Amino acid sequence: MDGLLIDSEPYWQEAGMETMQQFDITLTLEQYHFTTGLRTKEWIDHWFTQFGISKTYAVGAENAIVAKAIEKIHAKAEPMPGIDHIFSFFRQRRFRIGLATSSPLELVDTVVNKLRIGALVQAISSAGSLSFSKPHPQVYLNCAEQLGVNPVECLCFEDSFNGLISAKAARMKCVIIPTKDQVQLAKWGAADLKLGSLLEFGETQFDALK
Repeated sequence: MDGLLIDSEPYWQEAGMETMQQFDITLTLEQYHFTTGLRTKEWIDHWFTQFGISKTYAVGAENAIVAKAIEKIHAKAEPMPGIDHIFSFFRQRRFRIGLATSSPLELVDTVVNKLRIGALVQAISSAGSLSFSKPHPQVYLNCAEQLGVNPVECLCFEDSFNGLISAKAARMKCVIIPTKDQVQLAKWGAADLKLGSLLEFGETQFDALK
């Protein structure tokens, strides 16, 4: 969802960096991208451990990031290119469509309403209350179960490496659409297909993944 359907990653980044600055920590873009796709709880745990910040502040920091992100995304985030195209492509072929995300349900509701895609998805799976989030495959496995399909028959679209690993661990095929400043990294070779945007996906790419 984040960074794939809606351009929300800049606002997650702002929320995360603003919160870390309260502890006198300034993350580089490279550091931030390393943890893209993690649930906020794991994101905080990683950086608090990295910088030796007391975990007594973790819950408050997590809540602050989520609240800031939801506010920013609701007010300013725009749809990513190709939303109408990709939903239309798979609906025409009678695919069941699910949304599997590390984001909490409060943000999922905000984004689904903002993009007006509620009637287009048959399942929504959030890792918000799971024991493990991406790169663990559970959120994808749960989504497949809700859709009533075998995970090996699923095709996922992702924008983060943690999401890519999650999808592949669930034995699903994965199309990766990384951010422009990350597109040349070798790690995307783990995906079944790499594209620049959802608009680049068509019949040729679909047939190659069968």
